[in-house]
Amino acid sequence: MTDLPLDPARLRAEFPAFAEPSLQGQAFFENAGGSYTSRAVLAKLDHYYRATKVQPYGVYPASQAAGEAMNLSFERIAQALNVSPDWIHFGPSSSANTYVLGKAFGEWLKPGDAVIVTNQDHEANTGAWRKLARMGAEIREWKVDPQTGRLSLTDLDRLLDSKVKLIAAPHCSNISGEINAVAEIAVRARSVGAVTAIDGVSYAPHGLPDLAALGADIYFFSAYKVYGPHQGIMAVRPELAMALPNQGHFFNDEKPRYRLTPAGPDHAQIAAASGIADYLETVAAIAGDGVEGADPFRRAHAAMRAQEIALATPLLDYLSRKNSVRLIGPADPATRAPTIAVGLAEPAAAVATRLARHGIMAGGGHFYAYRLLEAVGIAPTHGVLRLSFVHYTTPEEIQRLIAALDAELP
Repeated sequence: MTDLPLDPARLRAEFPAFAEPSLQGQAFFENAGGSYTSRAVLAKLDHYYRATKVQPYGVYPASQAAGEAMNLSFERIAQALNVSPDWIHFGPSSSANTYVLGKAFGEWLKPGDAVIVTNQDHEANTGAWRKLARMGAEIREWKVDPQTGRLSLTDLDRLLDSKVKLIAAPHCSNISGEINAVAEIAVRARSVGAVTAIDGVSYAPHGLPDLAALGADIYFFSAYKVYGPHQGIMAVRPELAMALPNQGHFFNDEKPRYRLTPAGPDHAQIAAASGIADYLETVAAIAGDGVEGADPFRRAHAAMRAQEIALATPLLDYLSRKNSVRLIGPADPATRAPTIAVGLAEPAAAVATRLARHGIMAGGGHFYAYRLLEAVGIAPTHGVLRLSFVHYTTPEEIQRLIAALDAELP
């Protein structure tokens, strides 16, 4: 791991958490549950609360500045995703966003229309859609392979016909980690007149995707997992967003930002979200000419993925050789996110507790992928040990993790 495209020291200088005394000596391997927050985001959050904590979009200067800061986040997140700002919606969380979308689709679909869901998903992108059965929708389950946890496009093809109006799938699983072929899923959806809702929560921390290239109609993720504030962000194709029944106040029916986010948004956190884009541009600058990409966001994506593949390789090699663990998902780091889960003989939470004594912050449980664990033959109450990291993790931390695992696992 000597040829990393990103200098870990320069990356970590962008995160105040790495200078926090109480976190010294702790290696963070629970990034899939929420990453550290970047300095750029924290600075904007602090400024908003100090200078513009008023009702935005008013006539006086502080109110106007507050609205401008929020507008900037819509513009910058859209830029990072390669879509126009009218795609972007902020809500309290990804689970809340899909709950609202599920309600809107329930009013939009006709009885007998079919919805395809997977059992690979976090519950946020399967539970909300499964509830549509109560409103007359036919729910079809795209099942994973019980040995690998993989979704097969051939299996998806068997479920498709003209009744299908929605396909909900993850960009990658928060357990198996394999990166799914979203662009191909979107093509298949369009071929039968369906739309796609893609859960990007477990993919986006590893580089915000180019949504124009993916072709998905809905793409959502959690800002707090992409170095930002605790909010959910969803991108919805504007024509679809306006076609879905309004879920907000009736007098806001013509305002795209209000129709799918009925709760009052957290103005300060929206304003701070533009710092996510600022941080990604910093990543691109750190990478320099070492990676290719059409713009800083594509270069940041390429550099982050290359960094994570290099970091994941020794850990996946170690786990693949260890007979006492069952690696969920592929062993090839190029085909997966570095969200790495293993099945163990003993309850996973107990092992995570022991790893904490080594300064390893990891998690054990089902991580809301209850259906996936059942599908691959692991009791959700038993859980898996999840070792998740991002590009700011260091090679030394990977070696510390391997040493701790060697000490605590047979």
